[in-house]
Amino acid sequence: MYLAMNRFSVNVERESEWEQIWKERESYLQEVPGFVQFMLLRGAEPGDYISYSAWEDAAAFHAWTQSEAFRKGHAQGTLAGVLTGPPQLGLFEPVIEETPGSRKLSDSSPDPNRRGPRH
Repeated sequence: MYLAMNRFSVNVERESEWEQIWKERESYLQEVPGFVQFMLLRGAEPGDYISYSAWEDAAAFHAWTQSEAFRKGHAQGTLAGVLTGPPQLGLFEPVIEETPGSRKLSDSSPDPNRRGPRH
């Protein structure tokens, strides 16, 4: 499993517009190999949102970012004035994954040389 989360800071006066943009846009994720799940999350603080996507593995996520589905999904409309700044991307792999009836522990160690999108 591989998780990608973009944190968005939305102009508070335009939150309803922001949510409507997401509800009306076509994601094209259903056609992407390795896609598991997507959620748009509204935070407890006004203007705080996260887009969360889960992937079978890092390779599936990175392949999606180079795909036609990615280009089509991100070419819809403009967010000018809706966001107060650029999104902050975080990429994660689970160390512990627990669900009712299941607990999986990663068998890999942290890579001290790993580099995320902020580097």
